[in-house]
Amino acid sequence: MPLPLYLLAMAVFAMGTSEFMLAGLLPAIASDLDVTVGTAGTLTSAFAIGMVVGAPLVAALARSWPTSSSLLAFILTFAAAHAVGAITTSFPVLFATRVVAALANAGFLAVALTAAATLVSPDKKGRALAVLLSGTTVATIAGVPGGSVLGTVFGWRATFWAVAALCLPAALGIVKAIPAGRVKEEATGGPALQAELAQLKKPPLILMMLLGALVNAATFGSFTFLAPVVTDTAGLGELWISVVLVLFGAGSFAGVTVAGRLSDQRPGLVIAVGGPLLLIGWPALAVLANEPVALFALVFVQGALSFALGSTLITRVLYEAAEAPTMAGSYATAALNVGAAIGPLIAATTLSSAVGSLGPLWASGLLVAVTLLIAFPFRTVVAAGRSAEMLQ
Repeated sequence: MPLPLYLLAMAVFAMGTSEFMLAGLLPAIASDLDVTVGTAGTLTSAFAIGMVVGAPLVAALARSWPTSSSLLAFILTFAAAHAVGAITTSFPVLFATRVVAALANAGFLAVALTAAATLVSPDKKGRALAVLLSGTTVATIAGVPGGSVLGTVFGWRATFWAVAALCLPAALGIVKAIPAGRVKEEATGGPALQAELAQLKKPPLILMMLLGALVNAATFGSFTFLAPVVTDTAGLGELWISVVLVLFGAGSFAGVTVAGRLSDQRPGLVIAVGGPLLLIGWPALAVLANEPVALFALVFVQGALSFALGSTLITRVLYEAAEAPTMAGSYATAALNVGAAIGPLIAATTLSSAVGSLGPLWASGLLVAVTLLIAFPFRTVVAAGRSAEMLQ
């Protein structure tokens, strides 16, 4: 895989850390800015909504820019938003910086997903996507727990400064290593924006986006609420929360790495094997969560299966959107973040039910079941490898 892919992954690591780090910082932010924890929690919603809305919007606006200029502008905007967030004493200003950061993140990821596909041969899109998404999985392994520790020791503002600092070497690498790329269709003879948006009418593309969103909803529904499973159900101390998060992240890294080598040529294998195992895994985790050894093992496995299946479906989005070269990445980004936004909301509704902290795990199992029920009648389409047209 070419070096620019790893530089893009470094930026995705910084952005992934930012997206997930607030879970451990909300009480401190609420206390410092004199708001309730519930109000501080809207910062997470602001980021997720900004990602969903921003992916297609910003990608469309950036079509006239060279690839390297787009990526550089997005990552510098992202860094600046975190610098402002680190110094502000106003909650509304901090809220605004999260929206700006989300828009920059969405734009960066949308362009980066498209750029990653163009940096490799057409039959290696899945592997390129795996390298790019490894930035997110490494963020769950190291970035999020590290940010939590940094915030505990030096205050939540230090974590914001750290994220801003992480963006700088990635920005320098983009300047040095990412080719300027083509500009929009008027300069290259590529499809017009209207034609690219028309691809959203294709049933296979809609199907892949829906399935990808559902799997991601299941993933982040449980990931968001793993902490009470560790402390309440398993009866472990708070320090074990970071251990469990690291295990989930390590599993996700393994899953996306393995799937990256299979999703181009044999997506059907990943889906046929990974889907049923993922469906079994969430209820199994709910039943066995009171046993620490089983909890640790299943968290790792579910992280691996979730990202293996999710990344394969997102790769299929890129293939189905091949005729929308500048917008395909935004469609994949939107699918990912619709799931990341609705999954925790669905999971949160189960916390007050009879199953309590195990509710999100059962909800994730239900979401995977819905995914497989939708996919089964279209299994030939879902499992299709890259088409001849996509290789041209």
